[in-house]
Amino acid sequence: MSVERIQQHFRDSAAVKLEALENLSMPIAAAIDTMFMALANGSRILACGNGGSAAGAQHFAAGLIGRYERERPGLPAIALSADSSVLTGLASDYAFEQIFSKQVWALGQPGDVLLAITTSDDAANVLAAIEAAHEREMIVVALTGSGESKPGGKVEEVLSETDIHICVPSSRTARIQEVHLLTIHCLCDGIDAMLLGED
Repeated sequence: MSVERIQQHFRDSAAVKLEALENLSMPIAAAIDTMFMALANGSRILACGNGGSAAGAQHFAAGLIGRYERERPGLPAIALSADSSVLTGLASDYAFEQIFSKQVWALGQPGDVLLAITTSDDAANVLAAIEAAHEREMIVVALTGSGESKPGGKVEEVLSETDIHICVPSSRTARIQEVHLLTIHCLCDGIDAMLLGED
């Protein structure tokens, strides 16, 4: 394996993160404010995504329910990608496109937040979840990337004016996922800072 190839991955990741620093700081701050207000008002955050984005949704939920870096009471968050019985049952009885939207309808309440994570712009089940969240009067925070067609793709088209779009300036799945993970850490840290104060 070429050391230069490995080092290039680090350079590419750092370059995308530095570009994202300029573009994403404001929407991430807005997402933190939105999530904190929802939690402060007794609402909760539902998170969904496919593949690596499903892992991101679970990572986010774990950071709220357990802890991020500081001790505090658990915060209500649900990863809609975590229950294999629910996912396989919904996919079998209905359609794969409904595995998240059915859960949003069952669990979501007005005032809750949906964290929708996708590296592609055409994940039908994530799009359906966003539409269900709107019908349930929830706010959506969407983590996306620059797809083949245009930044944010189909997700951007279904978002409302009150939603928050955090679109990573890259079309490479690995780079998008790396910035999504950093964004998830920023969200968890920001919520903790608003709850516990700056450390």
